[in-house]
Amino acid sequence: MDTTLRDGSYVIDFQFSAQDTRTIAKRLDNLGFELIEIGHGTGLGSSEKNLGKAAATDEEYLRAGSESVVKGKWGMFAIPGIAEVRHLEQASSYGMDFVRIGTEVASVSKGKELIEAAKKLGLYVHCNFMKTYAATPDQFAVQAVKCFEMGADAVYIVDSAGGMLPHEIQSYIDAFRAVKPKATLGFHGHNNLGLAVANSVHCALRGVDIVDTSLQGLGRSAGNTPISQYLAVLSRYGFTHHFDLIDVMAASEDLARPLVRNVGVDTIDVTAGLAQFHSGFLGKVQEAADSNSIDVRRLIIELCKLDKERADQPTLDLAIKNALTAANTKYSVKGQV
Repeated sequence: MDTTLRDGSYVIDFQFSAQDTRTIAKRLDNLGFELIEIGHGTGLGSSEKNLGKAAATDEEYLRAGSESVVKGKWGMFAIPGIAEVRHLEQASSYGMDFVRIGTEVASVSKGKELIEAAKKLGLYVHCNFMKTYAATPDQFAVQAVKCFEMGADAVYIVDSAGGMLPHEIQSYIDAFRAVKPKATLGFHGHNNLGLAVANSVHCALRGVDIVDTSLQGLGRSAGNTPISQYLAVLSRYGFTHHFDLIDVMAASEDLARPLVRNVGVDTIDVTAGLAQFHSGFLGKVQEAADSNSIDVRRLIIELCKLDKERADQPTLDLAIKNALTAANTKYSVKGQV
């Protein structure tokens, strides 16, 4: 799965144009990507609901996908409450092949209407369990079964904060395979702790069916799994694949490298990976940190000790109190402060 045009759109404030989508999607299709995701970073209906105005409308992205992907399959993201059934109906009319429905693990029932509608429209349905790490492996497995019962075709482990370790991911794989040994499982990683490639390769070695990558690792926060590095490591392991790695590298340099903005390591991204903090909350948390003269990294850590799924005000207020206490604590080595 290539996510350059969807998750990668966060890097440029959702400003991939319809023509950008045609150009990049066609190149990806010719390279041999089997699954290509396009559109607004938070999915269908997002521009309508003022969740970041994209450079093109959903319909323009849909038309671009239908015109450019002829060998592989293409699709878009959908979050219940943002996307509606009418958006799926419009997407289906353009020949879209799959939809990825994103919910938190404890909220999969919110996706029922979209899952059922998508299946009636003939779409292949992926259920992305955002912030998978906020649930236990057993809870993940139980909710995965519910998704399949609702008609889903695949379920995803999603390391939204880029902080999961390979052995932790394995615990989710094991719990899933214990209840659905032959069902389709995917992995979507982020690179906050520099582990996106290692985690993705671990998934490949353990038989995970779909692994997400992007050109240059373009994606929200610290980015996704860079396809060039991922394929290079797989080649070192002796995997066979149908990609021409040099052609993939050339596409990555031509199409995505000019869009890379960050040089060096962003320590807020690292902190997010360490604490398992979703960057979607950063604006609110940064404002709270500034208002209380707290280093935002310290506040992120204290917030995630309390709650990794949300940043509601009562929890944030307690995190502020704890962060202030932590900041005033004197750490000493005998005789020194």
